[in-house]
Amino acid sequence: MNYKQLPVLITILAALGSCQSKETAKPIVGTWELVSATTTEKDTSFSTFDLTHKMIKIINADHFSFLNHKRSTGSDSSSHEFTGGGGKYTLADSVYTEYLDYFTDKQWEGNTFKFVVKIANDTLTQKGVEKLEKLGIDRVIIEKYKRVTE
Repeated sequence: MNYKQLPVLITILAALGSCQSKETAKPIVGTWELVSATTTEKDTSFSTFDLTHKMIKIINADHFSFLNHKRSTGSDSSSHEFTGGGGKYTLADSVYTEYLDYFTDKQWEGNTFKFVVKIANDTLTQKGVEKLEKLGIDRVIIEKYKRVTE
């Protein structure tokens, strides 16, 4: 091969690389906006979706994060409500496991949460148990997200 063929080879390799990464990308990767949330504690189910807040979940190849803030832009101190967290995750078939390394409430850090996930078109549904004995939390949550970006 001579040096004049090198740009063609580079172009072909770059094209193959970009095709391969799209084919092997996990369908869960992207930015998702929360559109509904339900919690079941003991025998009682109730919506925990709050229209006054906006929450997104960002998932890349091996980490997740979630950001939740109050939609209002008022000048009172309650308009600055914000929670956020993240860490590593694993995905094996439909079992999505979050390892919460960072969270606004430090008592939640270091815990693992397993969910069953389903992706249909632009909707991600996750269902799992949040259990933290030291905080007296033992509940099943179901969250639905709409895809914002890939």
